[in-house]
Amino acid sequence: MTAVLEMRNITKEFPGVKALNDVTFTVKKGEVHALCGENGAGKSTLMKVLSGLYPTGTYEGDILINGQEKHFHKIKDAEEAGIAIIYQELALAKDLSIGENLFLGKEPARFGIINWEHLYKESEKWLHEVGLTISPEHVTGSLGIGKQQQVEIAKALSKNANILILDEPTAALTEQEVEILLDILREFKQRGVTCIYISHKLNEVFEIADSITVLRDGMTIGTYPINEVTEDKVISLMVGRELKERFPRIEAEPGEVVLKVTDYSVMNPDVPGKKVVDNVSFEVRKGEIFGIAGLMGAGRTELVMSLFGSYLGQNYGSVEIDGKPVKIKNTQHAIREGLALVSEDRKKYGLVLGMDIKSNVTLASLKSISPGGVINHNQEIKSGNSFIDSLKIKANSVETIAGTLSGGNQQKVVLGKWLMTSPKILILDEPTRGIDVGAKFEIYNIMNDLIRQGVSIIMVSSELPELLGMSHRIMVISEGKKMGEFDADEATQEMIMTAATGGKDR
Repeated sequence: MTAVLEMRNITKEFPGVKALNDVTFTVKKGEVHALCGENGAGKSTLMKVLSGLYPTGTYEGDILINGQEKHFHKIKDAEEAGIAIIYQELALAKDLSIGENLFLGKEPARFGIINWEHLYKESEKWLHEVGLTISPEHVTGSLGIGKQQQVEIAKALSKNANILILDEPTAALTEQEVEILLDILREFKQRGVTCIYISHKLNEVFEIADSITVLRDGMTIGTYPINEVTEDKVISLMVGRELKERFPRIEAEPGEVVLKVTDYSVMNPDVPGKKVVDNVSFEVRKGEIFGIAGLMGAGRTELVMSLFGSYLGQNYGSVEIDGKPVKIKNTQHAIREGLALVSEDRKKYGLVLGMDIKSNVTLASLKSISPGGVINHNQEIKSGNSFIDSLKIKANSVETIAGTLSGGNQQKVVLGKWLMTSPKILILDEPTRGIDVGAKFEIYNIMNDLIRQGVSIIMVSSELPELLGMSHRIMVISEGKKMGEFDADEATQEMIMTAATGGKDR
């Protein structure tokens, strides 16, 4: 296959930082080419150069499309060359119809009057291309994330894109939606559309990609046919060292029961009479990692949020902490009882992105550094620095704004915030979502340190290898019901999936 895209010797500098250093990136026509690397490796910067967001003149090097040198002064120039990028944060106007989104800025019109009949007819054609049979007059915001992403892809195709860039496309998708997306990309490949696929999820990369390029520290480490490398090889190329074990679980000796939940049910606050958690019972012991598995919508997040007092639905059943019955009324009460929750959406619930590290770290523990109701700023700085050191947060200072950090370092700041409350029970909901393999490994080691100290961890995860690799016991729930509980050493992915899809109780 001939090269449809060549990026030669691309160097991009920001004040004090060389984000890309002589990067070369070649993609063949009609292939799915994965671009991998840790956060900060330069993937997004390279794609912003390609898509015209960083225009000609702001970087060194050359871009060739089908052998012709191109100079993109703006995003529209790249689009006219057949390049379209779909970011993790979808760029759709939620209040507009699907058709209006597809043709936004290029509406078919005559004498300034939009031809709505033609717009919606053309929209149906592009929706059909991505397997959507929904009316183009449907309001975009009423769709699920998976269908919104299909609309984004249809929008890209409507611009006659023949190089489609997908940046972390499955981060917020269910497993079923992931399969739909991968099937769409397979179909595109058959039709000669070229896809650049950026993802931390190596299992997806190995399922869909033909080739893979690895970046590290702003440099090209290598490009390989996917069948000539393994996941472990790619990880070592990404992080620059061998990771002896992907999941460094330590053998724990669980102590006494710290948390006992019996016949626990949670009601859906939006649907009267409907349970999102139905009569679930389990125990968590001191110094162990207790995994919770299940498909999206199974009730995992609702369960842990309710236990932490942050879910609006009414709950029933009994909860004991250290043998004492408790009725958690709100998050402040939960913190006093020794609970902490790292939520699945760190940007929405875990961090104040515009605040600095020290302010985020101390947010849940302000009383401890506020004698007389006035924040002791020296103590705030000291606390922030202690967690930068202990959690190995990569930042210039405690005054670095949280929103400027990589995903893995943001997650460490959230962890620091809750560790400052000295929890007995730390709940981690999707603790490694959207972070690279090196940062994942560091998070796992932090978890190990905590259980050595006697902290109990509840981990909710959609990644079965992670659950099996780090948990000591795993509970599976499906449609709000407990479907089984397994010793992690005995469990398999097949056993977990059978239970998660409604298989027999165990």
